Amino acid sequence: MAQAKKGDRVKIRFTGKLEDGTVFDSTASDNQCGCDDCDCEEKPLELVIGDAEFFIPVEEALVSMAPGDKKTVNVPSDDAFGDYDGEYVFTIERTQLPKDLQPEVGMELELTDEDDQSVVVTVVEVTDKTLTFDANHPLAGENLIFDIELVEIV
Repeated sequence: MAQAKKGDRVKIRFTGKLEDGTVFDSTASDNQCGCDDCDCEEKPLELVIGDAEFFIPVEEALVSMAPGDKKTVNVPSDDAFGDYDGEYVFTIERTQLPKDLQPEVGMELELTDEDDQSVVVTVVEVTDKTLTFDANHPLAGENLIFDIELVEIV
């Protein structure tokens, strides 16, 4: 049976979990439809091994796998979304935002600076006068665990 190698285009199914078992992303479910050409959540992810299209430790683990093989891969935070950085938490005056915006804790917003650079932030605190945002990725600082299955070498 053929084994995947660097440069191969492959299709994989995966379930991404945090260390506590919380699932944060998945292309697999208990009720897989088995299709490859629809937009349902069970559609496999297609990538080229070695092109850094997915987490590098996962791509490296695909090397030498054959279709149907399964593995569990640990991805440390440094290879995922990096460490949590307290400098990415900042507060602004409410007057800097549109008057019709009714922010709530947990809301995600896209902010644009003077240089037309945008960043996605999460509202972490709301007061009468200020808003505090967190620009860290929601999974920053988290070690990730991926259960992967090589579906096909394309």
